[in-house]
Amino acid sequence: MKFIGIIPARYASTRFPGKPLAMLGGKTMIQRVYEQVAGLLDKAVVATDDERIAQTVRAFGGEVVMTSPNHRSGTDRCHEAYMQKSNEGEKYDVVINIQGDEPFIQPEQIAAVRSCFDKEETQIATLVKPFTPADGWKALRNPNSPKVVLDGAMNALYFSRSVIPYLRGVEEGDEWLANHTYYKHIGLYAYRAEVLGEITRLPQSPLELAESLEQLRWIENGFRIRVAVTQQETIGIDTPEDLIRAEEFLKSLNA
Repeated sequence: MKFIGIIPARYASTRFPGKPLAMLGGKTMIQRVYEQVAGLLDKAVVATDDERIAQTVRAFGGEVVMTSPNHRSGTDRCHEAYMQKSNEGEKYDVVINIQGDEPFIQPEQIAAVRSCFDKEETQIATLVKPFTPADGWKALRNPNSPKVVLDGAMNALYFSRSVIPYLRGVEEGDEWLANHTYYKHIGLYAYRAEVLGEITRLPQSPLELAESLEQLRWIENGFRIRVAVTQQETIGIDTPEDLIRAEEFLKSLNA
């Protein structure tokens, strides 16, 4: 089975314009993400619509695919990049969508998502990390950190920006973390190539529009998302303030 890792990266961002080219520990963010995954998969490429990003990737020796500026999501951008490589004669069974703002994604996490495809019935896979009591109520209720409810077979039942499930009879706050295991979604997706083509043709769904979470569209249309659990923290960077926090985290790793 062959795996391709595609890193969608766009320059425009409401909260953090130019984010892929932001410097983190002396390297651009996009270079850090690329270096974290290159060599772990059969191929790794950056998919972008911006020549500044493309030039940066080529400068550090990475591979880049130019894509349309009109994509509504990173998943759509990944599909175009995959089709370009396929049309060039490169064939892959699974596409891994690696977020361009996750510079601390770990090899073990890539391996965990890959392992989901040991089961032939797996269509889509992603990662979650348990919240711990040390994370606290503020982290749990953060709407920028989607939560995931799982079934007994490790498939995702639902994703939400709200805290789910609601613990009836338990006072809201740290007690919720002490009385239930909540899961934080880690933004790493993998899709069988044919499934990726199918989900990009789906219209946006009511739940997706309500929560602004595209994975709800897939669930609403009957696709199953298998989940692997990681204990390793990642730091997604959505704002300049997140970048400051990431710099501090990087310093702690190098200390």
